[in-house]
Amino acid sequence: MHKREGLQAMDTDNDILFDRLDGGISRVTFNRPQARNAFTFAMYERLAEFCQQVAEDKSVRAIILTGAGEKAFAAGTDINQFRAFKSPEDAIAYEERVGRVIATLESCPKPTIAAIAGACTGGGGALAAACDIRIGAANARFGFPIAKTLGNILSMGAFSRLVALIGPSRAKEMIFTARLVEAEEGKAIGLLHEVLPEGADLQARALEVARTVAANAPLTLRATKEAISRLRPAISSEEGKDLILMCYMSQDFREGMDAFLNKRPPVWKGE
Repeated sequence: MHKREGLQAMDTDNDILFDRLDGGISRVTFNRPQARNAFTFAMYERLAEFCQQVAEDKSVRAIILTGAGEKAFAAGTDINQFRAFKSPEDAIAYEERVGRVIATLESCPKPTIAAIAGACTGGGGALAAACDIRIGAANARFGFPIAKTLGNILSMGAFSRLVALIGPSRAKEMIFTARLVEAEEGKAIGLLHEVLPEGADLQARALEVARTVAANAPLTLRATKEAISRLRPAISSEEGKDLILMCYMSQDFREGMDAFLNKRPPVWKGE
């Protein structure tokens, strides 16, 4: 049995769904399967609102994040959101927004479990990396193919989380090659905690793990999350702005966006 969270009333187009399941479990579903669950700006903001809403809700003991359908967890930010980019302020505001939302997810005191089927890429990968536990279906693929698609950049926070998970050398190799890591490799290098066999029920397993976590002492879990977060060096909001502008204000970024929208290979110039 489940019911929709109060925030759902704000979500008239159903791009992101919030369900309350039995046992103190809340589930967030990225619900744009026709676009591989790519995020709009509104979806980012609704996710942040939800995390803030449940932070002090004692009835919520664990959160599952997942994507609708079997083709994608989330394929980053919808490219159409970038059409209006014209100024340096647009680029900085975008990365600050996404960075704030993902930091809000990461700092939510409730245990978070990402149930990943299909593509988990770009911003979707950054969201998954901010979760506490990541469970992959057999077809899960994880990556940041930005060097092949738009020619943009991850935020410093996203780099920090990725490096914390897999180390600097693997992080560079993933981004330099723009390849997607298959599920079993993802488990071997630390991107996924568990990979389910072909045909297994991902949602059932995620719910099972969530219930196991939810049955444990909430203050211990909360303190553990906070203690581990304090071990990672804090990053100033000013860090990386020069890198953001170098990429987003470039001719290459415009070329990458045009090529993506017109389904052609981009021609990079490094300008």
